[in-house]
Amino acid sequence: MELRQVAEQILQEAIRAALPDAAVRRALQGRRFPGRVFLLAVGKAAWQMAATASALLGEAVAEGMVITKYGHVRGALPGLRLFEAGHPVPDENSVAATEAALAMTAGLCAEDTVLLLLSGGGSALFEKPLISLAELQCATDALLRSGADIVEMNTVRKRLSAVKGGRFAAHCLPARVLVVALSDVLGDPPDMIASGPACADPSSCAEARQIVARYALRLSKEARACLTVETPKSAENVETVICGSVRQLCRAAAESCRKLGFRPIVLTDRLCCNADDAGRFFASIAQTHDASAEPLAFIAGGETVVTVRGSGKGGRNQELALAAAAGLAGLANAGLFSIGSDGTDGPTDAAGGYVDGDTARLLAQRGISLRAALDNNDAYPALDACGGLIRTGPTGTNVNDLTVLLIGGAGK
Repeated sequence: MELRQVAEQILQEAIRAALPDAAVRRALQGRRFPGRVFLLAVGKAAWQMAATASALLGEAVAEGMVITKYGHVRGALPGLRLFEAGHPVPDENSVAATEAALAMTAGLCAEDTVLLLLSGGGSALFEKPLISLAELQCATDALLRSGADIVEMNTVRKRLSAVKGGRFAAHCLPARVLVVALSDVLGDPPDMIASGPACADPSSCAEARQIVARYALRLSKEARACLTVETPKSAENVETVICGSVRQLCRAAAESCRKLGFRPIVLTDRLCCNADDAGRFFASIAQTHDASAEPLAFIAGGETVVTVRGSGKGGRNQELALAAAAGLAGLANAGLFSIGSDGTDGPTDAAGGYVDGDTARLLAQRGISLRAALDNNDAYPALDACGGLIRTGPTGTNVNDLTVLLIGGAGK
């Protein structure tokens, strides 16, 4: 196989292994619920998680609903209401769906259970703002463009919301809340997955104010007042089970690489740096090992960040891949892909990008400056022009990003 074909097989097998079906079944198998069960699935993997849970629990679910990103509902689920809303910036449908969830879980008794199925994207999809929606949208967009990491973003967002940072758990009292979470946050801190709607919040208002100052966020007097009110520091009615994470994705990618004849080397499952820097780092690895007689696969999972300075179109995985292209130029046996496991990368229809030793040459032939594309955060059209976009569609899971550098194999 050509390296591009090898890359496609690896990413498909890794994503398939990271689907939440088996993990959700393991989390729920054998559990007994004394009263009514109210199912609420929130996030980009919400439909897939809800489909598995509702099939397993059947008539035990008294009422349920799904809140997911536009285009991520795959069909009707018996007995469940389905909502699609804005991501990565919340919109009116995010608020309307959240109000419906709050109504569904109001007035519960101590014997009832709220089964909260969480996955990445929930911070935007599950929202009841304590400030105007318009200001929250501006603040979210500014954080996304600033280069702030997910922990910094969620530390601020928790304090601008009536449902984040443990506040939804308080709303559900006296009912118990069982959280089954698919982690998209490095290290799997439960308070950061979807901004921890049912998790005691260890972060502080002081930390949130420091983040606001660090990135020079412009907030109204009302928003700044929210940063003085602490979030719940306990949630005794909550049990949390982390059912999947990026480590699983990396292990699956490594196994796929091994089957295809590459020696896998997992560099990290906590990649967290600028996407441009990560791309250049992978390219330097390729330059060092290009003469290897043994086919190698260097694997990283995590989530890079992009500081938006230009007006182009792209996502962090596309930017990482394009940043690697210059260093891979001329290497006959090296290829790299980087994808979001949920099938979306930034505000685009692509999951990520693939580049190899021919990418820089193809861009030059088409009159596209690789450096100018990166400076303008314009990776999407550049990769599209050379056939480097990876499109998977919504995958049904969301466990961070996967980057794999392949050396040898198809090229030797």
